Amino acid sequence: MENPLRFAAELAALIRDERVAHLATLRQGAPMASMTLYLPEAGFAGFLVHVSRLAWHTQDMGQDPHVALSISETDDGRADPFTLKRLSIRGTAVNLEGQQPLLKESWLARFPEQAINFELADFSFWRIAPRDARFVAGFGRIHNLSAAELAACSNC
Repeated sequence: MENPLRFAAELAALIRDERVAHLATLRQGAPMASMTLYLPEAGFAGFLVHVSRLAWHTQDMGQDPHVALSISETDDGRADPFTLKRLSIRGTAVNLEGQQPLLKESWLARFPEQAINFELADFSFWRIAPRDARFVAGFGRIHNLSAAELAACSNC
């Protein structure tokens, strides 16, 4: 297998360019995935989600912080969708209660249409700290990364 950091620029571009991910949580012992928006922290040390406590994924993170975040290149209609770049991050979710005012500006710079959610009392930020990741840069180009290797990709 090739050095995963050889594809660091591709991985960093995927994380920065895409805005939608699927968040997988454990619900009553079974996996549950749902679409969410995300904001990567500088250095890819964490990934922020702004979620409602009414959502199942938020309730699930409160019960079991072990989650996965899946980011995929947007389907452009190409003949073979398996050539789309994708990243799966396994990590731990932590509620950032009380930090909403500090994170609001960064969130709204990326998602200006989400301003309404800051008027609702049930939304809060959660931080997903990566444990490890798996980057598929296309068919047969698969790279397993530690959290440190993922962070190193942020420099590209």
